[in-house]
Amino acid sequence: MVGAAFVAALIALWELLGATGGFALTAVLPPPSQFFSSVMASGFKIGLGSQAAPVWLSILSTFYRVFVGMMLAFVLAVATGALLSLSQTATWCLRPVLNLLAPIAPIAWIPTAIVVFGISNVTAIFIVFMGVYFILTIATLAEIERVPQEYSTLAENLGANAFERWIYVILPAILPGVFTLLRTNFIAAWMAVLVAEMVGLRDGLGAIIMMGRNLFNNELIMFGMVVIGITGFIVDKLLALIGNRVLWWRT
Repeated sequence: MVGAAFVAALIALWELLGATGGFALTAVLPPPSQFFSSVMASGFKIGLGSQAAPVWLSILSTFYRVFVGMMLAFVLAVATGALLSLSQTATWCLRPVLNLLAPIAPIAWIPTAIVVFGISNVTAIFIVFMGVYFILTIATLAEIERVPQEYSTLAENLGANAFERWIYVILPAILPGVFTLLRTNFIAAWMAVLVAEMVGLRDGLGAIIMMGRNLFNNELIMFGMVVIGITGFIVDKLLALIGNRVLWWRT
């Protein structure tokens, strides 16, 4: 409640400065009443003429790219962790590659992705994937190392083979930690897909910002920034809800 009241006070101050017109920064950062009324006048459609698309379509496009990229990264990171934990040879070969590629920012992959995939959804999904996969894989390996050895020893004494120990003992033990890191890295994935959308995609929240820049429309830019902030907040809370409901056994 305190946080909501503070945000409301900031918005009220923002509106007051915009109404007085005595603060030069409001020309660059128009208050919500201005940019929302501007977008409402266009029927909540972004674009020019017949190419104008509803705002909700841009939101869904960004959600689709982020969630598909993060889902692929999550599944392949866990699979890679399983492979490396079950094979020492795979660890010797792949662990150095993971450590070399993990520090590369996802934005650095954009030129390569455009050359390989062109300007499409695949490019944005690939950027999200590259921004999350390596970090999640390293985190998966770290979580595996934290699993008490007694768990595997007890399962082995009860007759479980190596694959069964990984499925029924190690995997449930590491999923909460890996999913928590996935939620933490959502912000990085969110920023990566927005940048990818700015390089030529016609829809998505990043494309709204780029269109506002090309049209020198500060109201459209501010509207895009506000929508990005609100939708990002909602997705973060949604991931937290999924983690609490699906991974119910975590402490």
